[in-house]
Amino acid sequence: MAENLIIEAGSKEEKYQALLPQAHALIAGETDLIAALANLSSALAMTFNWLWTGFYLVKGEQLVLGPFQGPIACTRIPHGRGVCGSAWAQNQTLLVTDVDAFPGHIACSSSARSEVVVPIRDAGGKVAAVLDIDSADLASFDQVDADYLERIVAPLAALFAPAA
Repeated sequence: MAENLIIEAGSKEEKYQALLPQAHALIAGETDLIAALANLSSALAMTFNWLWTGFYLVKGEQLVLGPFQGPIACTRIPHGRGVCGSAWAQNQTLLVTDVDAFPGHIACSSSARSEVVVPIRDAGGKVAAVLDIDSADLASFDQVDADYLERIVAPLAALFAPAA
């Protein structure tokens, strides 16, 4: 497990390149899901200073709030609703440049302007959680974010038992 976080200056991609091995070190060998998610949300928030960075866990037909960094958040999100529920239902990363233009957006914070949501799959490939990141700026996220965030969360699959 990593004990320190080294935040690199430079472009967004350079920051991700420096963060990726550190994020994987936070997850490596950790057997407690909540501990891994808590440290990962903190590492992402500290590196990029986004408005909100956190996780929602699949519990039945809804997403339930997990570890996060930022202002208070929606506690439960139904399957297929909002950006998080839609990413879960579609089993794909969603990049939203303007949350106000997203049909059915759930406004947990009026400060959020753009969002990226990355599904996290269990060892069997089923969505078990989502990583949700909000920015106070429009169009903060692009394919670089999607690609690196998917790589960052991929090792979390080992912490989720395959769903029945």
